[in-house]
Amino acid sequence: MLPSILARERTVAGPGYSRWLIPPAALAVHLCIGQVYATSVYKNALVAHFDSSLTTIGFIFSLAIVMLGLAAGFGGTWVDRNGPRAAMAASAAFWVTGFLVAALGITLGWLWLVFLGYGVIGGIGLGIGYISPVSTLIKWFPDRPGLATGMAIMGFGGGALIASPLSGRLMGLYDSGYDASDPTSVADGHAVALLFVTLAGLYLVFMSFGAFTVRVPADDWVPEGWDPSEVQTKKLVTTGNVSADNAIRTPQFWLLWVVLFCNVTAGIGILEQAAPMIQDFFREGGTSSVSAAAAGGFVGLLSIANMSGRFVWSSTSDVVGRKPIFLLYLGVGLVLYILLATVGSSSTALFVLLAAVILTFYGGGFATIPAYLRDLFGTFQVGAIHGRLLTAWSAAGVAGPFIVNRFLDAQGEPGALTADAYRPALLTMVALLAVGLVANLLVRPVSERFHEKSHEKSHEGSTA
Repeated sequence: MLPSILARERTVAGPGYSRWLIPPAALAVHLCIGQVYATSVYKNALVAHFDSSLTTIGFIFSLAIVMLGLAAGFGGTWVDRNGPRAAMAASAAFWVTGFLVAALGITLGWLWLVFLGYGVIGGIGLGIGYISPVSTLIKWFPDRPGLATGMAIMGFGGGALIASPLSGRLMGLYDSGYDASDPTSVADGHAVALLFVTLAGLYLVFMSFGAFTVRVPADDWVPEGWDPSEVQTKKLVTTGNVSADNAIRTPQFWLLWVVLFCNVTAGIGILEQAAPMIQDFFREGGTSSVSAAAAGGFVGLLSIANMSGRFVWSSTSDVVGRKPIFLLYLGVGLVLYILLATVGSSSTALFVLLAAVILTFYGGGFATIPAYLRDLFGTFQVGAIHGRLLTAWSAAGVAGPFIVNRFLDAQGEPGALTADAYRPALLTMVALLAVGLVANLLVRPVSERFHEKSHEKSHEGSTA
């Protein structure tokens, strides 16, 4: 039983409500949970505090991403049934509790409690929060679903741009011996614990704003001047609806699972290794021509590329279509990876350009996939379907870093690697993108036998 203030029926928008208030509500949640991409800021501090390894501490991030996919997959139907306000409130509760439990674990020196707090509890908050506004945004913007989901999911990619510098400043405030501008400086564990408590308080405020601002449209609401019959003229866009249980029985769902897995695995392989990668690509005689500060700036640039790709490419998909835009992500991405592996070390500017464009495709894939699902399966349970598809992200979050790190471990020691050491991993990503490209080419309209008869919007099924 939910408190009445969180019930879906309490969130139905009245006449005159502006749909443009929904993206800020979604952004308030996604900017907060996007902090997960900023874990590298305090990673070394946790290594020193627990006298552990980078691999062990790094698994906290991987666990959070795995739990994101599992929570989204198993909780998607609950989110669709209870509405965005309840989902955002639940996300805030898990996310904030995760920070507080992790802070307690740091204070007590219990690493397992950090895994439980940030990785498991916080990861559940990530998953619920990530999918919480998707179905609502698509229903508010049936004329521009790519734009709508891009505006919200852009926040997840950009969350680290706020959290990274903020975390550095706060740790400097809590530990007078820590200098955020010095890459060799490491904050103490007490500073990280206080950072987590502070972030918990800030995120509770912003996520609560999102939860109590969001509204769902009335059942008979449509945008002014929009003709729903126009949907029938677009390829792959259905006028029927498919339930989440039926969706996973269709080949289209699993083809998109493969598409998302391949696109994310390729992108996250670069993202996770970004700072050392650019230094290794331009290393001669054991010394890199790229400084630690410049490598940090490169990571920030990739975050901007990731964020901008979520908005630009998903908005473009409203014009060109979802299938063609994924042909761009996978086909052009494949070519860019080949160039990165073969000529990327010839110029720093070329390396940065290639990596940045690849990361725009990585971010664009996340933002476009909900609209692709809406096109194929309708709006009935698109949030639940999206949640189940995000298990591909969980798998990719493990596979991408594993592929890169296994190849690098076989090539030599960190700090002594060169561009040649990365070539096998990059060419493996080329093969993965080729698989995703084929899967996307095989996508066809969903058969009418999977449609929900009681939720059909018209007697027409789907257009070819």
